Amino acid sequence: MIRKRSKHFKSEPTTGVNLEALIHKIKNSISLSEEAEAKVYSISKELDVAKGTILIEQGQAVYNTYFVLGGCLRSYCIDKNGKEHTLQFAIKDWWISDFIAVYNSEPATLTVECVKDSRIIKFNSKDLAEIHEEFPEFEVFQRKNLERHVVSLHKRILNQLQLTASERYDLFLKQYPHIEQDTPNYHIASYLGITQQSLSRIRSEKVRR
Repeated sequence: MIRKRSKHFKSEPTTGVNLEALIHKIKNSISLSEEAEAKVYSISKELDVAKGTILIEQGQAVYNTYFVLGGCLRSYCIDKNGKEHTLQFAIKDWWISDFIAVYNSEPATLTVECVKDSRIIKFNSKDLAEIHEEFPEFEVFQRKNLERHVVSLHKRILNQLQLTASERYDLFLKQYPHIEQDTPNYHIASYLGITQQSLSRIRSEKVRR
């Protein structure tokens, strides 16, 4: 499901499917036959998606996984007090979905939205599962993706426990060097696990140095 926060937002298929970036990424990990490459093209759908578009909504069924060609998406959850907690930002060449929901066939625990106008490739998760059966080499690529995802989340948990807020902010700027100007402060603060006031204080202290 793709939902918009406003009726003025639109999600439009692009003219033709341009998968060179993704195909190149896959070929960096595995040897890809012409048949397998053709299969990737056949199950993909490239979309231009407007800022504010909801791709996955917390509590709903999850059918798709997304590869980012350009722009920025984020995943977040809302706790029982109505507070947002940003788990991930996805920029160029990153994958994003609610993988717990996909692999456990359960309702989404996360919401995925576009932080800015973005170009993405949408894959139906069942189609991705079938391509692994038809072309076993894809299992290697998928395993590497999942390993990177797990390592990234593990590091994120350790950083939240071990680093100061200022150190986490420095790491955020290194990991996402070009999205701060397009990202609301409360998104960044929720990713860092701090208040917007604390974020402003950290920025002010860095300017004074």
